[in-house]
Amino acid sequence: MSIRTAVVGLGWAGRELWLPRLTEHTGFDVVAVVDPAPRARTVLDAAPGVPVHPTADALTARAVDLAVVAVPNHLHADVAAGLLRRGVSVFLEKPVCLTSREADTLAAAERDGGATLLAGSAAPHRADVGALANLLPGLGRIRHVDLSWVRARGIPQAGGWFTQRSKAGGGVLFDLGWHLLDTLTSLLGPARFTQVLGVTSNDFLDTGAWSAAWRQDAVPAPAAGGVDVEDTARGFLVRDDGVSVGLRAGWASHQARDVTRIRVTGSAATAELRCTFGFSPNRHPHAGLTLTREGTTTSLPVPQEPIGTEYRRQLDVLPGVLSDPGHRGRTAEEARTTVRVIEDFYAAARRAHEQTAVPAHH
Repeated sequence: MSIRTAVVGLGWAGRELWLPRLTEHTGFDVVAVVDPAPRARTVLDAAPGVPVHPTADALTARAVDLAVVAVPNHLHADVAAGLLRRGVSVFLEKPVCLTSREADTLAAAERDGGATLLAGSAAPHRADVGALANLLPGLGRIRHVDLSWVRARGIPQAGGWFTQRSKAGGGVLFDLGWHLLDTLTSLLGPARFTQVLGVTSNDFLDTGAWSAAWRQDAVPAPAAGGVDVEDTARGFLVRDDGVSVGLRAGWASHQARDVTRIRVTGSAATAELRCTFGFSPNRHPHAGLTLTREGTTTSLPVPQEPIGTEYRRQLDVLPGVLSDPGHRGRTAEEARTTVRVIEDFYAAARRAHEQTAVPAHH
């Protein structure tokens, strides 16, 4: 039986990622769409005849099994919690929450409503990430992981809510960094972080020349509160299992292409994946996977697949996860760990900025 599904939010993710894939998938039946904007019905070519509601309050557990929530970041927790309390399971786009308190709110709503919270996390469903994961048992004891996703030019909606901390929670660390941390968890399993150091910068936000034109977003009005997020984040983290992590995320840079790199160093060998996450056309031409052992680097075959296949693959496994009662509570707990890392990262970055703003005493 198909899962009766509502899409909540028709921004880029709801409109381009989820609505067409849900409509095409035999395991899902799109029965409602939620968006307050009058333009919402004009973008529903993929789901003609589906009712459009201005708010998620119209969705009930009698009519909807699952709500795919893709609203702006600052609305994630409120919208998802309201649905969960009414017994509607939620598939929530990243970032799942913006604070530890929001993670607690989601966990309580999930318990109270008896529904299930699931998280959008496409990167672990990529075939090349799966190929990297298959190499991990042969690397020996994992010592260090380098994670980076750096775009050449790719600031989303420069001047819109993405660049306002009050609405986005932060900048590239919440956007691309959340994907990288999700991928780390998928590779090594969940863990808490005992040490977090990080710095941020915003050298590219002042000009539209660095925007992600490929997203084809409407040009927003200038942000009332101004641009106050980072376009680049660099950090060093230590997990409670002793694994150290280098993290770099960038919406823009001086490089020519958008490149994602994951390098896992173990006691016996090192494996490295170079590819490009996401939909940017300015991508690394082919995913590459290498294994380095005792001074010899070997290139390994890696599956090549159409851009965006990982989103369809995530939908393929979603019904099984949704029906597993053992999954309930897991998403909120993992989100709590991730958002605490981000909170600690920003706190470290603020301390570093304060120190550099004051002349050092010699």
